[in-house]
Amino acid sequence: MLIFIRQFHINRILERDKVYNARKLLGFSDEQMYNVVSDVKHYKQFLPFCTKSAILDYNKITNILHANLEIGFPPIIENYTSKVTLIRPRLVKAQCNDGRLFNYLESTWKFAPGLKNVPNSCIIDFYIKFEFKSLLHSQVSGLFFERLVKQMETAFIEEAKRRYGGESIPTYALNLKAD
Repeated sequence: MLIFIRQFHINRILERDKVYNARKLLGFSDEQMYNVVSDVKHYKQFLPFCTKSAILDYNKITNILHANLEIGFPPIIENYTSKVTLIRPRLVKAQCNDGRLFNYLESTWKFAPGLKNVPNSCIIDFYIKFEFKSLLHSQVSGLFFERLVKQMETAFIEEAKRRYGGESIPTYALNLKAD
């Protein structure tokens, strides 16, 4: 059994394609969480390993922006540009196909009202999938991928706490919806 677990762990490290899904009930409104996640310009102030976040352009008609982000976890520091689609207060979707750091990167945050009797609650669905161009980047990220995305997810919740005060209810992990 130990050999199987080690083999499974090694295979997860060597996979270039990384995927994470989570669904949670939060003690913030969908509008509040949308405001935090869509605030790409300020990611550098609260998102782990994000050292730069700049809006390059924003089209108010299509609600699409292009943002340049720099991520760094020594010895790797890289930057990339994402196309971010905003649908207030339901969706923040980022896509990167700029070809330098990632073959592709997709992240999607969906927001829905939470409990009817708790107005400051919402359900978030968070999805991220990416593949680094570099095998080295892929292998390094594979060592701590799940911990990294959970830290990132937690950072958004902590930023909501900083902006809006305490949660109306504790965060609760939900089962993923079957599509």
